[in-house]
Amino acid sequence: MILPTVRDPRFITIRRGGTLTDPDHRLLALWAADCAEHVLPLFETVRSDDPRPRQAIEHIRAWTRGEVPMMQSRAAGGHAMGAARDLRGAPRFAAYAAGQAGAVAHVAAHELGAAAYAIKAVRAAAPLDRADELGRAECRWQREQLPDGIRDLVLDDQRLRNGICWSVFDC
Repeated sequence: MILPTVRDPRFITIRRGGTLTDPDHRLLALWAADCAEHVLPLFETVRSDDPRPRQAIEHIRAWTRGEVPMMQSRAAGGHAMGAARDLRGAPRFAAYAAGQAGAVAHVAAHELGAAAYAIKAVRAAAPLDRADELGRAECRWQREQLPDGIRDLVLDDQRLRNGICWSVFDC
């Protein structure tokens, strides 16, 4: 479980009673897409014939542009998760990252799931003696991609949810 039991109002849109603006929601979605796309080759190397994770990333980006409805992006995220079902290790985590990214349109807090699974994918693909080092490097890369408008929000979310996200944000 990578979502908190009590939802943070900062990740709930204003129209649903939270404080998250639509522009910031879109920034979270784009950042999640970047995190997932960064590790997507770890999936595509073993399943080059399965487009579902890539489609989830494309759908969340299309959602930010208003080209697809939330339900379509969320469904694409679910299909990406399905692509991971029979896999293990890095390819599975990379597909999960894409699935989490696709779901950001529905629940903004999935943004951290995309990032956490991407870090797990990098760690799983690394030689055992370098897994922590390369995981921290991926975490730092992700932080470098954060737009200024959501940087503090995401970093605080990482601090708050690090324990339920396998402590991957200790970078």
